[in-house]
Amino acid sequence: MKVKRGMVAWITVAFTVLMAGSAQAEESIRVTYAGSMGVVMDKALGPAFAGANHVQYQGQGEGAYGMARLLASRKIVADVFVSITPGPMQILKQAGLIDQAVPVASTSMVIAYSPHSAFAKALAASRAGGANPWWKVLQSPGLRFGRTDPEIDPQGQNIIFTLMLAQRYYGQPELARQVLGDIENPQQVFADGGLLTRLEAGQVDASSGYESAVISAGLPYIELPDEINLSNPSYGKSWYDTVSFDLRDSAGKAQTLRPQPLVFYAAVLKNAPDPAEAKKFVDFALSGEGQALFKQNGYGPPKGAALP
Repeated sequence: MKVKRGMVAWITVAFTVLMAGSAQAEESIRVTYAGSMGVVMDKALGPAFAGANHVQYQGQGEGAYGMARLLASRKIVADVFVSITPGPMQILKQAGLIDQAVPVASTSMVIAYSPHSAFAKALAASRAGGANPWWKVLQSPGLRFGRTDPEIDPQGQNIIFTLMLAQRYYGQPELARQVLGDIENPQQVFADGGLLTRLEAGQVDASSGYESAVISAGLPYIELPDEINLSNPSYGKSWYDTVSFDLRDSAGKAQTLRPQPLVFYAAVLKNAPDPAEAKKFVDFALSGEGQALFKQNGYGPPKGAALP
């Protein structure tokens, strides 16, 4: 069959474009992050970055300490890690996987609740300033409270700090134990990525939460004073540092934990498969567009300096 010259040229161009598109599709950016960031990472920042840079975005979330340990042990490999609080980044620093981590966003601790809960009306009334405060409602018989594992997730530690600060702030010495029970209470502890899903489904009545993640999920919540929500660095030494608790590490050694500011940090990993794209992703998170996406999903601006 005889093919006209113009048709040959069109086929050649189409093939070239097709091959170029296939090559681009093979490039990817792998981002690991604190499990509470699933919505903003997988539905906002990740897709926006992928579209602008013609790469595939692959995101994976888990409790930040658990994710840091997986990365440090080389059980998984990623380009970027985004964590809340400095602690998980310190694990990667000790493993020789990062040089620094930069703040990209911030948040505060809140009490989220299910709109389907039998206690929703009482919690909504407390939110509006009713006579029965939130910490009393959480002690109601039959109320199911959810939180994450303090061994692997900063949020699991932060709700303990929040309740310990609340008992000092409200002058209620047994408040934390009455709401949480033991530090490692198996009846309350759930995986980070599934906690708000359980709340949405009505499997728990109320839970700990970061304001950013709760807003992203569209759930009702109770704001807490700066003195207990861990959002205000100016309260760090004078107030937040007045509480602590002991938790055993993976080797069984007891360690004393203290609150850290609720700031999200991003770091490029030294074993990143694509370090150039990794740096571009962190820069994008700090750009005007990236910060707008964080804000739309309930996150506050970055606070503090980079972690050396």
